[in-house]
This record gives sequence, C-alpha cells and structure tokens, in this order.
Amino acid sequence: MRTDQGVSIAIVLVLGAAGLLAALNQMTPQAFALHVPTYVVALAGKYVCYAMLALAVDLVWGFAGILSLGHAAFFALGGYAMGMYLMRQIGARGVYGNPNLPDFMVFLGWSKLPWYWHGFEWFGFAVLMAVLAGVFGWLAFRSRVTGVYLSIITQALTYALLLAFFRNDMGFGGNNGLTDFKELLGAPLAADATRCGLLLTSAAVLCALYLLARWLTRSRFGMVLIAVRDAESRTRFLGYRPESYKLVVWVVSAVMAGIGGALYVPQVGIINPGQFAPANPIEAVIWVAVGGRGTLYGPILGAVLVNLARTLFTGQLPELWLFALGGLFILVTLFLPRGLIGLIRAPRPTEPVPVREETGAREATP
Repeated sequence: MRTDQGVSIAIVLVLGAAGLLAALNQMTPQAFALHVPTYVVALAGKYVCYAMLALAVDLVWGFAGILSLGHAAFFALGGYAMGMYLMRQIGARGVYGNPNLPDFMVFLGWSKLPWYWHGFEWFGFAVLMAVLAGVFGWLAFRSRVTGVYLSIITQALTYALLLAFFRNDMGFGGNNGLTDFKELLGAPLAADATRCGLLLTSAAVLCALYLLARWLTRSRFGMVLIAVRDAESRTRFLGYRPESYKLVVWVVSAVMAGIGGALYVPQVGIINPGQFAPANPIEAVIWVAVGGRGTLYGPILGAVLVNLARTLFTGQLPELWLFALGGLFILVTLFLPRGLIGLIRAPRPTEPVPVREETGAREATP
C-alpha cells in the first residue's frame, strides 16, 4: 500500500468513527440497540484529545530524540486557558450570581477580577492563549541541557506548576480547579448536539495536526531533525545548528499539546491541578511506546487503546490499573520495541532504531 493511501485511510477512519458515533447518538432513539449514549461520545472526545498529546510527544521524542516528561503541562495550560473563557461565560448564572467574578473567587473573598483574567471573555483570545501556552515551551527549552537531565527538568517544571496551581491565591480555583461550565460559543455544553459537535471538531483538529506533523517530518527540516536525532555531532560538523531545529520542533509540539488541552476541557467539564501530576506525562510516553515511536499514527492508536483499556480496567479492578500500566510498558519495551505498529509493517529508514543501553551499540534492523 502506498504511503499516501495509508494516510488517507487513517484520516477517513478517524473522521468516519467520530461521524458514526455522532450519528448514532443524534439519529437513533435511546431504545435502539445501536444507540450511542452521550457519555460514550464525551469519552471518545477525551480519547481524541489524548491522541493529540501523544502525537505531540512523538514529534519531539520519535523525530528529535528528546524524551519530554513535561508535555502534560502544556496540555494543562491550554486547558486552563479554555477553562478561564468558559468560566467568564457563566456570568450571573453562577451559584453566587456575581456577573463579574467566578464563584470560587466570590467564595474566597476576592473583590475584583485579577488582571490576567481580562480578555478571556472573548473566544479568540482564549484560543490565542491556549496556543501561547505551547509557546511557553520556548522558555522551557532555551538551555542546551539534553538527555536525561532535560527529562528531569521538564518533569520538575510540571511539578512546580502543580504546586503553584494548587494555591488558592493564584486565582485558578486551587485544588478544585475550574468547573460548572455552561456554554461554548452560545451552545449549551450539556446538550447532546454540542457534545457531538465537539467530538467531530476534535477529530478534524487531530487529522489536521497529524498532517502538519507528517509534512514537517518529511520536509527538508524533518530530514535534518532526524539526522540530529541519530548523529547530532556529525550534523553539527556539517554546518547545521541542532539546538535551533530542536527548539522549533519543541515549540510546535508544545502548541499541539496546548490545542489538545483546550479541546479537552469543554468535553470533560473540569480542569484542575491534577492535570499537572507527574504521572500524566509518563503515561503519555507509554502511549507513544505502545503505539510505535517515530510513526506519528502509532501513538494516536496507542493513546486510544491504552485509555480505552484504562476505562474498562478501572471499572472492574481500579486498584490494579497502575500495576497493569507498568507491566504493559515493560512488556512493550522488552518484546515490542517498535510498538504495535511494528507488528504489522517493517520499520522505515527514518524511524529510530532501538539501542542497547549496556553496550551503546545499535541493534541490527531486521
């Protein structure tokens, strides 16, 4: 099968699955055997947003060799930007009926809206801030720290944001976060049609981000980026500046994660500091490893399958889920170094080759 045909089929499958779920929710009665409940639509929308995060992680890890343990922070910052807009839309319909302050600020005794909340009454401004949440990644990547040290720094940054957003005096809802959203662009979030529209929008955005990532990695920029991943010192000797390429792809990836977070919040109905938990970026890395690092569509598949398994597993044995997740990561690392995608096709020359840590020698590609 030609690559272009495979891409077209993947996009059709994503959009087709989202469209089918929306149609079965809107066009069938609840008593119909194939009717899809609204909670399933919302759950599918959440999976799609997680797939955007996995795609963002794969862009920096699979093609630039940067293992980021902080991309969940950009996902959460994008979510907070959208949550602030949704809170501003509540107005006088809140519990305390204050048209100028969110309920949690009234409860905490705030007398006026903080300056950094101004502007979030406009949807365009909120979207811009969600994108700029990704540009924040530029600040996090300005140093030339690489390898495991960068991974530690990105996770430390995530944990620092967790502690900051937990504080009530930060003005982001503290431990409870932002919730009780009413509408988005005039559409009630509780309506089934709105849920379906958000799912379709998320699926379309995921496809657009995938095409952007694919174009970027197959361009001349992407070829240099892969060279930096595989032989940074040699690439530098040829006259390229590896840090510039890494910085660009890092920012693009962080913006993707921020967009995913912005679409996640209206579908889930809440955003709180728990999204900054250090375990979240580690889970995103597991999604990428399970699906297939350096393939772009493999991490999308991995994110959906792992989160579907979590939904089913936690419903029966919630206390054992973390053990199952850790075991899955170990099994994939030992027996499926190229992820699930490696089971169905041969690796491409641009994909990373597993490295034996104890010797530093590359395994031969089968």
